[in-house]
Amino acid sequence: MSTLPPCPTCQSALTYQDGALLICPECAHEWSEAESTAPPAEGRVYRDSAGNLLQDGDTVTVIKDLKLKGSGGVIKIGTKVRNIRLVDGDHDIDCKIDGFGAMSLKTEFVRKA
Repeated sequence: MSTLPPCPTCQSALTYQDGALLICPECAHEWSEAESTAPPAEGRVYRDSAGNLLQDGDTVTVIKDLKLKGSGGVIKIGTKVRNIRLVDGDHDIDCKIDGFGAMSLKTEFVRKA
C-alpha cells in the first residue's frame, strides 16, 4: 500500500518517489513532497487580459484567434463565451463555445464583456 499522495495535476494514485521528487507516470508531473503537503491555494484571484476581476458565470470575449489542437479549427477574435467556470490548472477557464463544445481557455486570451 503506497502512502504517497496522488498527483496534484491528474489525481493519479500511481505516483512514485525519485530522490526528493514525486513523479506521476501518467502525466509526467514532478513535484516536491513539501508542495504536496502545502495547503491548497484558497482565494485565488483570476484576472482577464485587461486586469479585470473574473468570477464564475461571467461572460468573456476572446481577444485573439485561437487555433485548436487536433481539429484544425479556429476560435475567432470577438467570440463571446457565456457562463464561464474558473478552475485551477494550466487553463483557468472551463466553458462551452457554440459550434466547438466544451473546452478550456487561459485568462490571458479573454476580456470581460
